[in-house]
Amino acid sequence: MIKDTCIYGMHAITEAIKAGKQIDKIVVRRGQDNPLTREMLSEARKLDLPIQFVPIEKIDYLCKQNHQGALAYISPIEYQKIDEIIPFIFDQGKTPFILVLDQITDVRNFGAICRSAECAGVDAIIVPDKGASPINADSIKTSAGALSIIPVCRTSSLDDTIKYLKMSGITIFAATEKTDNIYHTKDMTIPLALIIGSEDTGISASLLRDADEFIKIPLLGSIGSLNASVAASVLMYEVVRQRAV
Repeated sequence: MIKDTCIYGMHAITEAIKAGKQIDKIVVRRGQDNPLTREMLSEARKLDLPIQFVPIEKIDYLCKQNHQGALAYISPIEYQKIDEIIPFIFDQGKTPFILVLDQITDVRNFGAICRSAECAGVDAIIVPDKGASPINADSIKTSAGALSIIPVCRTSSLDDTIKYLKMSGITIFAATEKTDNIYHTKDMTIPLALIIGSEDTGISASLLRDADEFIKIPLLGSIGSLNASVAASVLMYEVVRQRAV
């Protein structure tokens, strides 16, 4: 059984970072400044780890131990690097199929999307290090174990990662209702990355500006949007359908 793991205390967190532990997020008391805190933050920033500064009451609520004003959550998966995965895919003679998740914060939606992605043969999932669903026991359970199989790449800048994908010869498809292009009318047999945004706000404006193709799923009823995991599944399996022809 996979459990969520939390470590606390400046020294323990610093040593975990130096030991190469996969850290999801570090939570630090806002305004705290001492040598141990500065060392820990310095090590975290070398690896561009997500850091959240919060009031002490928040940390006291999360941890009843002697936390010294800091907590860190250890990821149950090992994150991959997209700039290592893309060359590997091309070297294998495969056509890249990448999934980019923007502002998908619900654990169940995230887990369900990852489950469908693994079934659809997605090569890697890219998520931001902030404003994304945590990868924990609940998301892994919802994914039916897919998160332990499919490579997940975390980035501090989705915009920069999208630019890297474009430079690598990958066409960026954005799922948005702000287009007239029905999804099955576009060629998806090419190397592509599919961006799925949140149900509430959709895809970030900056990512939409970088997209090459815009696609939508027609909605014939009165409800204005599909569940994000359902929409992602429909679009991913259109890629499967086209590539199987």
